[in-house]
Amino acid sequence: MKPQIIFLVGPTAAGKTVLAIKIAQKLNAEIISCDSMQIYKGMEILSSQPSKAELKKVRHHLLSEVNPEKEFDVSRYRSLALRKIKEIHKKGKLPLFVGGSGLYMSIVIDGIFKVKAEDKNIREKLYCQAGRRGSLYLHQRLAKVDPQAASRIHPNDTKRIVRALEVFEVSGKPISELQATRVGLGNKYDIHILGLDIPRVKLDLKINKRVEKMFRQGLVNEVKKLLKLKLSRTSCYAIGIKEVQGYLEGFYGLKEARELIKKNTRHYARRQMTWFRKDKRIKWITDQKTVSGMLKVHCPD
Repeated sequence: MKPQIIFLVGPTAAGKTVLAIKIAQKLNAEIISCDSMQIYKGMEILSSQPSKAELKKVRHHLLSEVNPEKEFDVSRYRSLALRKIKEIHKKGKLPLFVGGSGLYMSIVIDGIFKVKAEDKNIREKLYCQAGRRGSLYLHQRLAKVDPQAASRIHPNDTKRIVRALEVFEVSGKPISELQATRVGLGNKYDIHILGLDIPRVKLDLKINKRVEKMFRQGLVNEVKKLLKLKLSRTSCYAIGIKEVQGYLEGFYGLKEARELIKKNTRHYARRQMTWFRKDKRIKWITDQKTVSGMLKVHCPD
């Protein structure tokens, strides 16, 4: 039998961490973070990393690995993740990926295209255009050259829009065409993807409670420290940084900063679910009591 890998995905604040620890304890698994912000040091509150008590229950990987000033991309994440998969299997344990980054999940499972389509000057030019004219302008450009990619990328997702346009300008081929040539892990591993789904009203309440907790934990001080650094293009997009910065610079009060983070997190959760809903490989969990029955399929011999 092929060695197994499990993914537990879903929107932010849905309760993935608590459920993942239960699954990991049941299956003798170790958890690999599948979150684009939890990889950064100094962003433990912003990225809602597991608590110290939770970290003691199950071994976690790829948390607080990279300085927030450093650029970090999906290619590097995949390289680190594949290494962790091998390490965990060698221990006789099961790798359990947990997070809300659909792109990170996809890049691990489906692979990355081999054409090296990178040009720093083109990338800088595109970011300047986004700054002057907005991400919607670039998204409209992308829709003309690669409508398939544009349909998958949100108009506000500047980083992915820029990357898709950069690939097209460097290679002359749409990124969606190149992605179709990727070689994934399906031949080597038995992969199972579970998605945690809860009603929108309940999720919104959980998001609001999480944001209030983040402020009690010291979110403002954490952001103050981060703003002293020259953050990378990825880390600076963490929800909470710009919202708290606006408060610190006197544009609005603390209450408005909290409400902005809640609103932007709710919008982000919607985008996450839009991504995951398109992946038909995901087995959705609507009642956590049914998980134990589903896990019988995944338990290693």
